[in-house]
Amino acid sequence: MRSRPRTIAVAVLGVGLLSLTSAAAFAQQKNPERNVYYGETHLHTSWSFGAYAFGDTRTGPESFYQYATGKPTLHPGGYQVTITKPLDWGAVTEHAEYMGMVQEAMDPESPLRKSSPLLARVYEEGVRADGLLAFKVLSLAIAKGLPIKEFSDPAVVAPVWKRIVDIADRYNKPGKFTTFAAYEWTSTPDSKNLHRNIFFRDSKKVPQVPFTPLDSPDPRDLWSWMDKQRAAGNELLAISHNANLSNGMMFPTEVDHTGRPIDRAWAEARLRNEPLTEMKQVKGQSETTPGLSPNDEFANYEVFVWHLLGRKGPPPSEYGSYVRQAYKDGITMEQARGFNPYKFGVVGGSDSHVSVVPYRQKNFFGVHGTVDDTIEKRIDGATVLGLNSLWVTPAGLSAVWAEENTRDALFDAMKRKETYSTSGVRIALRFFGGWGMDAGMLKQKEWVKAAYATGVPMGADLPKPASKAPSFVVWATKDPDSANLDRLQIVKGWSVSGQSFEKVYDVAWAGARKPDRVTGKVPAIGSTVDIGKGTYSNSIGAVELKTVWTDPDFDPGLDAFYYVRALEIPTPRWSTMQAVKLGRVPPSGSGFSAIIQERAWSSPIWYTPGAQARKAVKAGVTIADLGRQGAALLSDQQLKDLLVGKTVKVRNTVTGQHFEILHGTTGRRLITAIDGKATDLRAAGEMMHGGDLDYEIRDGRLRTDLNGSEFDVAVYKLGDRYLAARSNEFGYANYEVEPLKE
Repeated sequence: MRSRPRTIAVAVLGVGLLSLTSAAAFAQQKNPERNVYYGETHLHTSWSFGAYAFGDTRTGPESFYQYATGKPTLHPGGYQVTITKPLDWGAVTEHAEYMGMVQEAMDPESPLRKSSPLLARVYEEGVRADGLLAFKVLSLAIAKGLPIKEFSDPAVVAPVWKRIVDIADRYNKPGKFTTFAAYEWTSTPDSKNLHRNIFFRDSKKVPQVPFTPLDSPDPRDLWSWMDKQRAAGNELLAISHNANLSNGMMFPTEVDHTGRPIDRAWAEARLRNEPLTEMKQVKGQSETTPGLSPNDEFANYEVFVWHLLGRKGPPPSEYGSYVRQAYKDGITMEQARGFNPYKFGVVGGSDSHVSVVPYRQKNFFGVHGTVDDTIEKRIDGATVLGLNSLWVTPAGLSAVWAEENTRDALFDAMKRKETYSTSGVRIALRFFGGWGMDAGMLKQKEWVKAAYATGVPMGADLPKPASKAPSFVVWATKDPDSANLDRLQIVKGWSVSGQSFEKVYDVAWAGARKPDRVTGKVPAIGSTVDIGKGTYSNSIGAVELKTVWTDPDFDPGLDAFYYVRALEIPTPRWSTMQAVKLGRVPPSGSGFSAIIQERAWSSPIWYTPGAQARKAVKAGVTIADLGRQGAALLSDQQLKDLLVGKTVKVRNTVTGQHFEILHGTTGRRLITAIDGKATDLRAAGEMMHGGDLDYEIRDGRLRTDLNGSEFDVAVYKLGDRYLAARSNEFGYANYEVEPLKE
């Protein structure tokens, strides 16, 4: 890290001395227990056409590197900004399509002006007249497969790409500040975000030009190109980002965006090329939502609902768009199909389009050029492409545990997924898993060394079982310049017969609070926020939290994952603080609130059962089993006769839960009882443990929309029994349907 050693924090905590000391102290030697380095994986300057169109016309890659290393830097709004604390590493990831073409069109000596002078002048004049309109036109042309060939000519693109790489090299200072040659592959079919940021290990081993969506908007083609680059000696990796804006297509389970099946080859290509995904950036977080995780009281954090390019339509699908559900789907696919495409770690990023990045609520200065460059514009909700400035949040940070601050060490750490994401604060977080770890480990002076020796860090797979249940070491300290810690949580997901489940465990917390005897949840810590003043105090919370936790619900026959979420105490959001400066009432709305809780998310640790352990679990009934037994699929009419205007009892054979469900004659339904207890008829019920009020019978299926995704239920008759299978449960028939006597 660029700052001085954090001696105060070390003296207070008296633990984890080696891992808390600043990276600068280790510039001359490797640390085998690894240091945490904070960096940026996603950043645009005026060399990205979108940033230029938003009003960022004066900056370039050097602007970011100067800003990241602590130098005052020009904001597109015309004023100087300074980062609150310098970064340890970072990369500029310009959009690959038409990279630097505005600048090339304006340069009389550029290859573009010399090869296509008329086109360059027309482009230049169009940008000057209305940059945003020009951006819309070019984006639409790309989406329609009508690119401007002259702008992607290697003779034109190669010099720009070389300048970007050369600038990264110029600012690369091993042991002090590390840069990477990188860019963004910006595929956006039908406004679905399939974007990836591509990082190269060695700037001397890069292609002549990047692979862009103009070459192909298909991730399969990107992965194939990456494989060829690797074979040629150009080591690289991809980081998917903004899954929350993918409308369900970043993490599909059945078919990809073209309708092709998700198979083993697809999963292996993705795993080989994409070890990481972005958890948090200025356009919200991609962990989960209240719809996907209704029992998680902290799920409603910076949920960003918007379609890329301002496309109109219903809210994007949540299934397939969020990381926690992808982890759950991944282990379910492993159990049902033998492969898991979603064993990725997490990082954070900005996606700032102003070259400079606000990571702190107290230092937020906008992220979209001159669209949101003043407090008044931001608080008034200035929009661009339908995106309201009030929805935007400070950038996330990528945290990497590596032996030293060099390209090789950081790249290796990203590949092995020993990474975590923060919401922008610098919470230090460690997470290890193994068998037989106990509370005494944290009392050891060299507990980190012991944890590496006896377990695995975040991003890894648990070794073969050596005890009845795995144990996990969790440790975190507060950001010295931010709020105290509220709690540490372990999020667990597991799979049974095609169904996936999740549970959030509070494992360490500040103060004398006691968990609820029934739910196990720790009460809220309270709040010191003064909304009227836009302030808070650190009079509550903890400087350090740590524990060794053993899974009390472990089943050795079931696939599972575990990751840590660390939460700060409540603090005021940037919009609250800036509204107070203007003498206004702090705003709140869909997806954001006046008070937030900053956080960090670790990469998971996975558990995969061996063959013998799997055999010990009772096998569920599959659709294939029903076929072999002679079961008959009900037709539309038979489904209507069974369901419409009637109440049926549905038993989930995995959980044992019973639902009584009334299917109305107008396409509406209600759960009238759960496990024999009457429910509120005004509440939206769940069909087959998930859903809203609407249903439709067509094509031999009961179809419904769940959190923006359509699922269907097929019902089979076997003798006098009715058995049902849901489309997102990977071929299992997990429900028994019994008509109630009238």
